[in-house]
Amino acid sequence: MKKIHLLLLFLCVAGSVSAQYYDPNRPRPRRRQQQQQYQDPVKVGLAIGLNTSNIIDANDSYRGTGTISGFNAGITFDVPVAYNFSFAPEVMYSQKGYFAETNDGNLTQHFNFIDVPLLAKFKLAPGFNFLVGPQVSFLVSSNENFDNGFTVSNQNNYNYAGGNVFIDGVVGVSVDLGRYVDLHTRYAIDLNQTTSNNTVIPNYRNQVWQFGIGFKFN
Repeated sequence: MKKIHLLLLFLCVAGSVSAQYYDPNRPRPRRRQQQQQYQDPVKVGLAIGLNTSNIIDANDSYRGTGTISGFNAGITFDVPVAYNFSFAPEVMYSQKGYFAETNDGNLTQHFNFIDVPLLAKFKLAPGFNFLVGPQVSFLVSSNENFDNGFTVSNQNNYNYAGGNVFIDGVVGVSVDLGRYVDLHTRYAIDLNQTTSNNTVIPNYRNQVWQFGIGFKFN
């Protein structure tokens, strides 16, 4: 009989605690945060930063060229999808290229791209985000500078055979300095190799490190 009484007392206490836990009038910050995340508007922004790029042999990742610097700038979007997850596409102007020392002289190649990253953005901790996804890069123009120590030649609109559209893989992180400002760094590399008619440069992949700051607006 005592065991039955104790069991009934336990059930009553458990029911009371359960009722308090699931009280619909009790504030639940996490649920409110989730609902607020779902209701967040799409944010449009601007980003600007620095590129450090070179190319590597598509058949041997240990073979590469010297790096050169450029800049990137463009429009960004942040589209909330679920709690701590959003879709972050961009349209960016990006300068890439490489520097190579050859037996005949020094070659510097500059590429001008329009990059369209299609990134998934995961909020791993307050103010810290992880980004990953594909990128479509359109080669707009290029400039080749060759210096053999005696003469310097310069050629514009020099394009390699194999097309002017590149598919890249992108991975990076960003740190929110506030609701509307962030710092970010990324690494991008061509997923498709590009052929070349130039005997100096083998089949290659572009790779670039990007560092920048972004500003968002509602």
